[in-house]
Amino acid sequence: METLEVTTVKTQDYKTTITKDLNALLSDAQIYNMNLRGLHWNIKGRNFFLLHEKYEELYNEADEMIDEIAERILAIGSSPLHTYEDYLSNKTLEVAKHVSKGEEGVALVLGNLKFLLRKEREILEKAGESSDEATANLVSDFISNQEKHIWMLESFLS
Repeated sequence: METLEVTTVKTQDYKTTITKDLNALLSDAQIYNMNLRGLHWNIKGRNFFLLHEKYEELYNEADEMIDEIAERILAIGSSPLHTYEDYLSNKTLEVAKHVSKGEEGVALVLGNLKFLLRKEREILEKAGESSDEATANLVSDFISNQEKHIWMLESFLS
């Protein structure tokens, strides 16, 4: 009986911890999404057409990521954050304002992706230690996709 109680406590502790981490990732993903939309709307210069299209592709991808994070939180029996007030209170990613230059915008996206990547790797490690394959698979897919974007954006800036 004691083993069952210890396992239940550990499971509940993990659930609380991973929910907090996923909600923090959700908040930062929402900020990333809004940063991308601001870049999409405000981009100017020689690379306008290329970057305008790329930012739209990235924010559409971010929309899917946000939905998948929220659904994972629901699947583990918790509640995802869902107001801008909550996102702003729980985010650690900086909000970008008034960025319209091409290279500055790409550098901003690159920094945002690297920031999200660090958070996702932390979640991946915790999920692996707790045999939470669903969360590990989810963030592993994010990591793979973002590593490719980072490579491409770094190549663009070279």
